[in-house]
Amino acid sequence: MLRCVGFGLIVVAGLIVAGTASARNRHQINPIPFSHSPCSVLDGRPCTPSFCSVFNHGPCIPEIDYPYGENLQLTIQTVPSREDAAKYQKPDHDLDTIADLFAELRSCWSPPPADTASKDMQMSVRFSFKRSGEIIASPRLTFATPGVSADTRATYFKAITASLDGCAPLKFTGGLGGAIAGRPIAIRYVDNRELEKQPGTP
Repeated sequence: MLRCVGFGLIVVAGLIVAGTASARNRHQINPIPFSHSPCSVLDGRPCTPSFCSVFNHGPCIPEIDYPYGENLQLTIQTVPSREDAAKYQKPDHDLDTIADLFAELRSCWSPPPADTASKDMQMSVRFSFKRSGEIIASPRLTFATPGVSADTRATYFKAITASLDGCAPLKFTGGLGGAIAGRPIAIRYVDNRELEKQPGTP
């Protein structure tokens, strides 16, 4: 009996040792993308050179201030503020930057007539461009101000699609067309006009 118990303990101990050795040899996945891994500029692989204080004991990754996210997002107001008026001017050249693209999209916006509009109405759509400047499929509605009627939603969505269709195809430079082709673009339209109250409205 004691011989069986001793043999069992030896087997368990062997399994524990083997598991520990396997854990040591197991490849650890680096959670940091290789292109952002800190390294020396003398390393022969893609990396981000580390920048640290002399008081820091380890490599540190510099903060990269990306101006735009993976989803290109902008807000278009029907009546822009005086400070933002320049951002609503249609560029007089082929679109070469994201700022040019946003200015073109802002200048395209043509809101519905006041008699069919709704004060403070907001609507968001999402779509993508081809390299040629054409829109891929129809814009997809992602948000509308809660509580508005179906007719109001239809009116604003029609105005948005008509405004985008009226501008397309946009004239991209080769660089910008290749950079944004297929990338989702989300636009939030805000009707901030001072609309007169309609008859029968309290």
